[in-house]
Amino acid sequence: MNKLHATALAVLLAISAVGTGALAAEGDSRAPVPPANLDRSQAGYYRVKIGDVNVTALSDGTLLLDPSLLHGKRKDIDLLLAKNFARPPVDTSVNAFLIEAGARLILVDAGTGTLFGPAANKLPASLRAAGFQPEQITDVLVTHIHTDHTGGLLVGAKVVYPNATIHVEKRELDYWLDTHAMDRAPAEQKHFFTEAQETMRPYISADKVRTFNGATELFPGFKSIPAYGHTPGHTFYSLEDKGDKIVFWGDLLHAAPVQFAMPSVTIEFDANPRAAALARQKAFADAAANSYLVAPAHMSFPGIGRLRKEGAIYRWYPILYVNDAHAGSR
Repeated sequence: MNKLHATALAVLLAISAVGTGALAAEGDSRAPVPPANLDRSQAGYYRVKIGDVNVTALSDGTLLLDPSLLHGKRKDIDLLLAKNFARPPVDTSVNAFLIEAGARLILVDAGTGTLFGPAANKLPASLRAAGFQPEQITDVLVTHIHTDHTGGLLVGAKVVYPNATIHVEKRELDYWLDTHAMDRAPAEQKHFFTEAQETMRPYISADKVRTFNGATELFPGFKSIPAYGHTPGHTFYSLEDKGDKIVFWGDLLHAAPVQFAMPSVTIEFDANPRAAALARQKAFADAAANSYLVAPAHMSFPGIGRLRKEGAIYRWYPILYVNDAHAGSR
């Protein structure tokens, strides 16, 4: 079985097993929607500055992750989760990020849409709460085409970002649009390709998709960084301005309490576990050595912080909360 196909199936089964996901969204009785912990949504945006550039973290909600999907020494994994007060299944943020770059409004990833049930699909509301409309987005940078990152491009038959250009690594797009790869997939897995194609096709038809190969300067101060492994074309994006830097990590990690301590631990979602682990180890080392901000998609919201290497492990230092804008500022 193709590993990425098996990965996609595992994503669905794992999420549905803990009570949410695409099956739940479709009303499948095998995946009942669990009761929510909260009766009202949290505030879903948080602003930071990178040099003179405004960056806003946006929440699409939280999903449940089954730690049994982590590949490593089970005893060590369970101990790390317990030490961090993380009881299975673990609440996992789904984050996107908005960059105000001159005349451009750039969104990094687009959330889940309706594909992961009622606990998610909060990105449009978070965007509006931050003072923006989906129609204002000029560009969407896709880290990879798993549907928790691209499902929100299309809700029902409606294009959510009609004025946006979608930027994605060519090898990533080619894989998910490959009809031969879809034909080779077992029947129960074909819908992952169908969902990816349905999400991307309206933008392709409108000539709104642009691909790149490897490390590319997409806009001034904004570059793509190859980080293949989690998917065939998994990509980071870096933003630099006036000596400040942030790197948007996509799905470099899924279980921070475990993977910061044991970067070699992979997850069933990884298409190429060995390459994913190497990408993570390289990224952790560089972030710790150079002290820039990083923004993983599945770090507890707002998901922005720095790493420090302490012996054989890495420690996460989230950004400090700041709310010092002058009265009356948006």
